[in-house]
Amino acid sequence: MSRPAGRVDDRRRWQALGVGLVAAFMTLLDVSIVNVAVPSIDRALGATPSDLQWVLSGYALTFGLVLVPAGRFGDARGRRTAFVVGIALFTLTSALAGLSRSPGWLVAARLLQGVAAGIVNPQVTGLIQQLFRGPERGRPFGLLGATIGVSTAVGPLLGGLLIQAGGEQDGWRWVFFVNVPVGIVAIVLGWRLLPTQPAEAAEAAGAAGAAGAAHGRRLDPVGVLLLGVGVVLVLLPLVQREQWHSPWAWLLVPAGLAVLAAFGLWERRYARRGPPLFDLRLFGFRSYALGSLIALLYFGGFTAIFFVLTLYLQNGLGYRPLVAGLAITPFALGSAAASAIGGRIVDRYGRPLVATGLLVVLLGLGAVVFVLRDDPRTSVPLLTAVPLLVAGLGSGLVITPNQTLTLAQVPVPQAGSAAGMLQTGQRIGSAAGIAAVGSVLFSALSDSDGNWATAVRHALLLAMGIISLGLVAALFDHRHARR
Repeated sequence: MSRPAGRVDDRRRWQALGVGLVAAFMTLLDVSIVNVAVPSIDRALGATPSDLQWVLSGYALTFGLVLVPAGRFGDARGRRTAFVVGIALFTLTSALAGLSRSPGWLVAARLLQGVAAGIVNPQVTGLIQQLFRGPERGRPFGLLGATIGVSTAVGPLLGGLLIQAGGEQDGWRWVFFVNVPVGIVAIVLGWRLLPTQPAEAAEAAGAAGAAGAAHGRRLDPVGVLLLGVGVVLVLLPLVQREQWHSPWAWLLVPAGLAVLAAFGLWERRYARRGPPLFDLRLFGFRSYALGSLIALLYFGGFTAIFFVLTLYLQNGLGYRPLVAGLAITPFALGSAAASAIGGRIVDRYGRPLVATGLLVVLLGLGAVVFVLRDDPRTSVPLLTAVPLLVAGLGSGLVITPNQTLTLAQVPVPQAGSAAGMLQTGQRIGSAAGIAAVGSVLFSALSDSDGNWATAVRHALLLAMGIISLGLVAALFDHRHARR
């Protein structure tokens, strides 16, 4: 049997995947690693609260902004080009962030760094779709899920280690400098190992020939503009919630949803002439529609957990950044182990595996709420270690299997844009979840006269409620499939 167009030999595709996973880890790590560096940045640069908020949230904003256009570009023009450009920009902006001499300099570097991360990430998921077929995608998606879980949870730990090694004054710079040597190696290996032929060109070569491939490489600039404006309007009040106190700011959310609706109408119209930025017919696949909803809801609760616990341990209990990072490590270890397993067995168990993972996450978080019931002042990292390990094991059975099932029916020429839209939903879910859970945390903190344990319990209960909605969606999908 001949090898499908665009496929490479087995050893080379695993090497290419390894490069992609390192890049994904590096870019996703920067979502959380900077949190523990904020006090040092404040002292070193004299940043205002608004500056610090933009350092943290600006990255997430621009990250989510370019995911779908970057994924579409990789589909049409080749993932190697998009990947290498993205990593080169990420490496350069990481160096610029580490060299910052003023808050404005650092904010600008972080915004560009987010753009670079948004360029890279859909290429990794699209690469798995392009290089692997059917059930064999389970293992690479398992590795990607482990990468996502570990990078999100281990950021505070690694940040604490780097700050401690570099010193309180300049240790925060190494949070950014550590990306530079890794990025240089990823550029070289990415250029050597990633396939040069676009997925669309490979498909067209077997179907409509060069004319079809050229037609597929059109990039829909109006769609890019509408999607970008819509995502910014939705995310901006979420990521600026601590600085924008006027209720009028929240009018940007319905305005953004209106622009996204216009984007949907435009894409339907554009699809009559050529491949759109994002093919809305993908939501006709139940696996993609419900999987995207589950991802949005799960990330809404999942990422808020680390936000709440990091604040509790450092601001509430006075632990050093390194200890706060170590306290969350059990979640990362559990997530990494279960992700690798989940990727291998997802084709056997399907969506019930995701539902099981969500239930285990809820049990683990419920145990965290239970051990904090008496407002413990000491040994909190030890008390929460086993519950967080359980929650991490459940998380590993959610992220990887859900991503595998969500993208299973997506045609390879649309893999990048489909992955970009999936990750855009995850970014919006994360921002909305942190905004909602953070509001409950600070409100409960005020109402309980500074009782952190009580406030954290309230915040975690809301996070559990958001995750429970994801469980309902997973059960609905399973029930519909059985019918």
